[in-house]
Amino acid sequence: MTQKLNPNKLLHSKWTAKVPKNKEKHFIVTELIRDEKDVVIDVVLEAVYTKNAYQQPWQTLLDDHWQQGWK
Repeated sequence: MTQKLNPNKLLHSKWTAKVPKNKEKHFIVTELIRDEKDVVIDVVLEAVYTKNAYQQPWQTLLDDHWQQGWK
């Protein structure tokens, strides 16, 4: 089953890393990074436990590394 995401609705969504690193398992999308045409290109994921923030392309959330919601 292919997961579909609307990048414009990712803000404040919750994600679980299937293989946690540094005790960082649960994340929240805290920011959407847009290009000059107002298209979402990146998201900023903040780890709930450590408060570290990571910027990455929103398409990486479709990888097997991520699960939507907190599990």
